Amino acid sequence: MQTLLIHFNGPDYDPEFDDERLTGQLKRVYNLMKDGTWRTLSEISQITGDPPASVSAQLRHLRKKRFGSHTVLKRNRGDREHGLFEYSLILNDHAGGIDDGPRNQD
Repeated sequence: MQTLLIHFNGPDYDPEFDDERLTGQLKRVYNLMKDGTWRTLSEISQITGDPPASVSAQLRHLRKKRFGSHTVLKRNRGDREHGLFEYSLILNDHAGGIDDGPRNQD
């Protein structure tokens, strides 16, 4: 399997300050979630040590083509009125892995 080149962007993104942190978050979330287990943002956060908002952002990244076009499923956990959701990652078999891939060296 080919390894994907991890590349972040955005108006506030500065590789000097953000690259190592964001790459680490993405790899931790990917390595945890690649087993397909359903987990809430809080559960992922507790296991990876990353803030729930960052976990949510990394799950969104995993859907993007440059991060593998993986499928991130979302469903209710418990009563819908409580607003608690859980997520499961389905790997794109045609995408490369990111768990030990190189970082972008801009």
